[in-house]
Amino acid sequence: MKRLITTILALAATALLTACGGGNSTSPPGATAPHLRDASLMLDFTPNAIHSGIYLALARHYDHANGVQLDVQVPGASTDAVKMLDANLVNFAILDIHDLAIADAQGHNLVGVMAIVERPLASVIAQPQFTSPAQLVGHTVGVSGAPSDLAVLRSVVGGAGGDPSKVKTVTIGYNAVPDLLSKRVAAATAFWNDEGIQLTHDRPGFNVFRLEQYRAPSYPELVLCATKQEVTQDPSFVRAVVHTLVSGYDGVIKNPSAGVKALTSQVTGLKTSDVRRQLAAEVRAFQPIDRAPVGTLGPRTMKRWARWETEFGIVKQTPDIAAMFTQRFLPS
Repeated sequence: MKRLITTILALAATALLTACGGGNSTSPPGATAPHLRDASLMLDFTPNAIHSGIYLALARHYDHANGVQLDVQVPGASTDAVKMLDANLVNFAILDIHDLAIADAQGHNLVGVMAIVERPLASVIAQPQFTSPAQLVGHTVGVSGAPSDLAVLRSVVGGAGGDPSKVKTVTIGYNAVPDLLSKRVAAATAFWNDEGIQLTHDRPGFNVFRLEQYRAPSYPELVLCATKQEVTQDPSFVRAVVHTLVSGYDGVIKNPSAGVKALTSQVTGLKTSDVRRQLAAEVRAFQPIDRAPVGTLGPRTMKRWARWETEFGIVKQTPDIAAMFTQRFLPS
């Protein structure tokens, strides 16, 4: 999922050369750890506050405690995480849940084993004069071109009582911030935890309409995935990685400042104030509904998501959640 704007992409790409390289796991000084099993994890995008739980797990060596050496990999512009999983080039990948649904519909045998965030991150960000999504009828809204964008727009506008069919759209790629600032578009689909926070901080007045407030369930936007073969043949390995990440995100929920420090100390080029601001808004998204365990993929939530996914046309057939998701690797 490509969530960051082009300027951040350039900055983060530079940071990777010095911070992450091909693998971003950490080890105690002088330790060779021959008993640890390598576990490669592909992020959904360049490191940002959403990944703070992963970097806290590395900083505190939760991976080693679970018998694995976590190797965090950062995707390039042309990286296809689904294909990398299929080809066994990585053990795990964080996927946008819509990309997982599309991959499943195309016959890829992937399984979601843990929720990274428990809320939708999608939103429609509008110019200050538009105080309701319904007011966007007759105006032009920028979309990135991702399959889920139109679904998000229809859900938000329709959920506010407007007619989505009367909203004009233009494909702007990932230029929501500059196109909104230049007033090229009345609104744009973007992520409230990224572009939304940036815009409302730098230029107060923009209205951020979160998807979950308009006809969408509180589904997990990002999911840790593995192949069905990995899940079936090596469940202890999958469990070790899931437990590692659950511990990391649980630590961030309890102490967000520790998450900020872990991320910014391991990835150069990130501005601490920006990460702190993003994480302050995101930390609730790491927390499951109804006090469920961190990482929960609750059946009721997933059923509501599957109906929404089909209703708004991201996939044609309702996803089989029993085949696509499992909670058996979460700590009991």
